[in-house]
Amino acid sequence: MSLLGKIFSRGPKPVIAKSRYVSIEDVKATAFTKKRAGAGLSTKPETYYIVASVELGNTTTKCILTATNLETSRTYLLDKTVKMTRDIRPPKPGENVFGETVWEVELTKESVSEMVRDTILESIKRSKIDIEKDLDFVVRSTGVTAGFASPKEVGDLIIALADGCLDAGIPPSKMAPAMSKESFPERLRDYTLIEKVMFDGAVVSVLPPTGKAVVANEMEGELVTAGIKVGAKWTNIDFRNPCVSMDFGTTLAGRITNGQEPYARTIGNFCGLAGAVSDAIIRGTEKVDKRGGAALDLYSRDILKKADWKAAEEYAARVHDHIDIRKVPENRDRFGTVPVDPKAAYDAGTTLIGCDVGKNGDKIPKLTDIGHEIYSDSGIHTLFATLDYVSANIVKRLGDEAFEEGVVEPGSMLGVTGRAGITGRKPEFILDYSKDKFSGTIFVSDALAMGAAVMARCMNSMGTPHIPIGGKQGGACILGQRRKLQKQKGMID
Repeated sequence: MSLLGKIFSRGPKPVIAKSRYVSIEDVKATAFTKKRAGAGLSTKPETYYIVASVELGNTTTKCILTATNLETSRTYLLDKTVKMTRDIRPPKPGENVFGETVWEVELTKESVSEMVRDTILESIKRSKIDIEKDLDFVVRSTGVTAGFASPKEVGDLIIALADGCLDAGIPPSKMAPAMSKESFPERLRDYTLIEKVMFDGAVVSVLPPTGKAVVANEMEGELVTAGIKVGAKWTNIDFRNPCVSMDFGTTLAGRITNGQEPYARTIGNFCGLAGAVSDAIIRGTEKVDKRGGAALDLYSRDILKKADWKAAEEYAARVHDHIDIRKVPENRDRFGTVPVDPKAAYDAGTTLIGCDVGKNGDKIPKLTDIGHEIYSDSGIHTLFATLDYVSANIVKRLGDEAFEEGVVEPGSMLGVTGRAGITGRKPEFILDYSKDKFSGTIFVSDALAMGAAVMARCMNSMGTPHIPIGGKQGGACILGQRRKLQKQKGMID
């Protein structure tokens, strides 16, 4: 770096892949691809793959519509409709309550279906897409399983999500993978490799932990890992295996992968509480709902302008006195309220690393008390600054624990997503920690929805070999290796 560069530089800046929007009119009107570097002008029509990510979370319920350019492998947002999960209507007489959110919002099959239906219909209307003609696939996911007690309750929730999609007019065929090339609309048939390779459970070249499910929100970890890989395509960072992903929704999700090819193994999983920590602190202001209030209710772009950062750092240290981050003990069936199966994880060679507040959240009231003190003594600006330090220190402690357990391979990338991980100055603080630990760090907005878009493509064998998303950093497409492996196993001819 030049002398002037050293004088004026504040060090590396966080790389943030922010969502980019496109309208359905633009998708339909763009007849040809733009000039590609080194390839001249292409006369091949652009084709977009439109996916709806339907997410029921502890804090928010979303329908995010994405459009992926199958030539460039870049994913855009068509619409993002967000509702507060606490606004799910109360159970009606005769309805069976099958579970609740982390914040004790009761759920019935009927109430969940209605919320999902209404969210989808609002998103469809805002984006102006036609379900029959434009929408290609729907992926459903949930993080609410943290508040559940049994697999049956989880099954009831999955059914409720599906019912909501059906009630919104989505055909069942758009929620299941295609069985043959002829099952695709004609415009997509040239982009599927379904006749060459089959979907075998690996999403963006990562296999899930083998055997039993080891953590209740495993699918979220799978989706956000894939989504960060897709979001990285907007940057110069090659976020492929080996990598570490962390999703700071209400609950914590994420994965640690190794660098094996063609498929990486999931050698670590994150679980427990994440955004719930910030939400607990913010409730001390008494300006948000006591049951479902969240930090995002009060967040604004200028909320940090008058913050006392020194005081915030000291407050954050006090908060962390109540936060338990470690390898999940084998005798626990929950950690941070999230159902876990440590024995199954360790038998499969997967290390579980969790974040809790006390034991299964029993110290959350302590955080609310600290939040009240911060707000009363130092104001809302310093309170939000405290949240930045709190989240950054959670990342640091999770990372340190993973390194101590020996599950982070040399050269691994770090990817962070979720509302409590990428707002304010969190990326700056996290980068300060990670720059000497990881080969690169990236922050991605809407990674779960991006992951839903790429999962839909994986399930339908719609890869882009010329722009690989799976595989190893710096490596080529793994299609040939996948075919060879599947032939050896007798899966394909």
